[in-house]
Amino acid sequence: MRPDLWAATLAMATPIALPALGGTFSERSGVVNIAMEGIMLIGAFFGVLFSYYTNNAWLGLLGALIMGALISVLFAYVTVNLGADQVIVGMGVNIFAAGLTAFMLNTIFGYGGTPRETPALPNLTIPGVSDIPFVGPVLGSQNVVVYLMLILVIASHYCLFHTNLGLRLRAVGENPQAADTAGLNVRRLRYLGVIIGGMLSSLGGVYLALGLLNSFEVNMSGGRGYIALAAMIFGKWTPFGSLGAALMFGFAMALSMILQGGGVSSNIIQMLPYALTILALTGLVGRSTAPAADGIPYNPNK
Repeated sequence: MRPDLWAATLAMATPIALPALGGTFSERSGVVNIAMEGIMLIGAFFGVLFSYYTNNAWLGLLGALIMGALISVLFAYVTVNLGADQVIVGMGVNIFAAGLTAFMLNTIFGYGGTPRETPALPNLTIPGVSDIPFVGPVLGSQNVVVYLMLILVIASHYCLFHTNLGLRLRAVGENPQAADTAGLNVRRLRYLGVIIGGMLSSLGGVYLALGLLNSFEVNMSGGRGYIALAAMIFGKWTPFGSLGAALMFGFAMALSMILQGGGVSSNIIQMLPYALTILALTGLVGRSTAPAADGIPYNPNK
């Protein structure tokens, strides 16, 4: 077993696992969020923008999270308050984000793209771990966001399944009428789920831009938001399940990188992650049942 393959798997899984976690929060509260692709682009672009102009990658990360939250508030207002179709609004966000980031990239930085001297998020070397055979090359030296992702998976599981907040979020996603009758503010909880989802998706975009590539490119998310949606479904709307699915997709991406130049058609190699996505979404790798009220607008006045 090649340690470099598994290290690359973890790195490639991170920008999928983070929006998948975000989608889990959103859909557990009853809001279908396919806007993760667009929010990743927003996070990636504004992360680079703020990092470059403040000369601080951490401020870039903070700015990206704020932008992800703002876009999510807009998405939540249109879908939760106005009751618009969540899938259509999500696609609208994705199209808007793709156009906006491409326009701003060319307007601010020109056609040459973002400067390479943009401060990047650092890699961490864990003392002691990096010396352990096999484990060290895989876990001993990764980008800080990779470790943050692993922590967030554990924290998300605890929040959703072992706290009152998680119970309330799941309640409004399963039966908003009963939750409303019990005194829960359905709209507020759905807003919270969508905003958490947007910030996690934005974090995935920041990792792509400031953790992996140290630059922004047009449509650099490359469909990872949609793959994250498949990971969330395949993971049965749970944090650990989403991580497992993200690792599967990350393995396919890492394998495609390693196999390039090995005599296998590059087209076949590059299609592996997307073929797995289709298999997951068509149910060939296991059936999943969404939260009962997922995607159904709730009007407390009716």
